[in-house]
This record gives sequence, C-alpha cells and structure tokens, in this order.
Amino acid sequence: MVMRSAIPVGLLLAMLAYVASPAAERVLYEKPSSYNTIVVTEDDQGLRTLRFEPGGARQSVVKVGDPDHLELPYARAMTVGLVVADRPRRVLVVGLGGGTIPGFLHKHYPQTKIDVVDIDPDVVAVAKKFFGFREEATLRAYVADGRRFVATHPNRYDMIFLDAFGADNIPYHLATREFLNLVRRALTPRGIVLANVWSRYSNRLYDAMVRTYQDVFDDLYVVDVRGAGNRILIALPYAQRIDRDALIRRAAQFSKESQLRFDLGECVRYGFRRPGTDGAQADVLHDKPSSKAAVPAG
Repeated sequence: MVMRSAIPVGLLLAMLAYVASPAAERVLYEKPSSYNTIVVTEDDQGLRTLRFEPGGARQSVVKVGDPDHLELPYARAMTVGLVVADRPRRVLVVGLGGGTIPGFLHKHYPQTKIDVVDIDPDVVAVAKKFFGFREEATLRAYVADGRRFVATHPNRYDMIFLDAFGADNIPYHLATREFLNLVRRALTPRGIVLANVWSRYSNRLYDAMVRTYQDVFDDLYVVDVRGAGNRILIALPYAQRIDRDALIRRAAQFSKESQLRFDLGECVRYGFRRPGTDGAQADVLHDKPSSKAAVPAG
C-alpha cells in the first residue's frame, strides 16, 4: 500500500533543507540604525555574524574570545599587508564591523597603536556587546565619518585598512580620488594601504576604483581572494617591485612564526598579482557635488 504524504512537496523539501543545515543561525539582535538594519546572528558552532540587512552579506564573522579565528577569506587575505610592510607602529582601520581585523592585529601586535573609525555608533555598540570588541590603551574606537577622520590625521599611520561597507557596497565618498589623496596624506612615507573591494562581477565600478588607486598611489598590487568575490588592493605611496616568490616564502614563514591557522603563503600564491588590465579602460572616480551616494553593487 502506498501512503501519500499530507505534507506538500515544497514544504517537505524546505524542512529537509533546514534539518540538513550544518549551522542554523538564530537572531540575537536586529534593529535599524541611522545607516543600516543591524542584524547579529549566532550559529550552532558559536560563530556570530554581523549583517547590515536581514539575509544580507556577511560583514563580519567572529568567534568571540578567539581573535585568531578569521572565518571570512577576505579577512585572511588582508593580512598579506603584514608581510609586505615592516611591523607597523600605528594602524588605522576604517570600518569596524564586528572588530575582526582590529582584534587580530591587537592580538599579534599588542604594542601597536590601533585606531578604528566607524560612522555608525550602533555598530560600535554592537561590536562591544555581541562580538567581544574591547577598547584598551593601544586599541581605540572612534565614531566618525572615515573620510573626515582621515583628513584630520595627516602623516600618522604606517598601515591603513579600508574596510567600510554598507549592506552591499562601499560608500562612494570613500572611493574617489579626493578621498584617496587624503588617505595617502595620512600615511607615513613608507606606509601601506589595504583596501577590501568587490570584484567587477558584483561591482560595476571595480575597474574605475582600481584606476583611481593607480592615479593616486605610486604602486598597486591586487590579491584575488580564493572562494570569494573580494579583491584586496595593496597601495603604496612609493614604487616597489615585490618579488612574488619571495613574498610567498615570507608569508609562509609569518604564518608559522605567528602560529596562524591558515597558510598566508597560499593566499599569496593563489591571488597576488599586478593589476594587469584591471582598470586599464576605466575613468578615475571624482567627488560628486554634495553627493554621498554609494558605489553600486551591480
């Protein structure tokens, strides 16, 4: 005898998919801020995720109390800057999120002065309440527009991380030539900039962004991120030929000495390159009069 299911097929499949999910998330916090709808979830493995809209892109994934856990591939790739440049004495991170990058840096360079700036006070509050972010003598968070903050701190930072995103984009006024000129001015003479951007597959202004960095800085490298749509731009205010094979070796050694849980050498081997044709046919991005629009995602 054949028994018919009383459950509609579509609902049954949805139930099976839910049961099979290896890490179902539960919402810990959801509230509109002045800039986004902030959503914090936690999965069965204890990983907490920050999003800027329900079901949106993961802005940060943090294992609270474990700053060495870099869940997102782009966060691992951004640490390439630590082997391109000398040990930084002062670092600026534009875009706090859940505090992944600042937490990792502070763990490995506790004497380095790290300033973090985020425009949204609710993001800072959520990072402290749900993601374990804590200010200390050498780690400070500031609520301010990243552009205005950079403009008031010239010639200060050995390393600047640009990781400011809205729900699915980079604020336009943090992508223009005028902004990047301020970033360059905020660097020390041998400083370095690490910028997290979306590739052209989800960002129609990717090539223009690359072209703009090339217009402002003396040298530029790209790291393609394995398994993600991110590109990490490495911008230098001086010309430097970086030998890829030597960088792979230094990155692998850094991973070993720092006891990282990933091989940074493999990140370099997979994705480190010159921009090539990226940006070759694009125009430089400039400020728009009285505009604070965002770089479109597609």
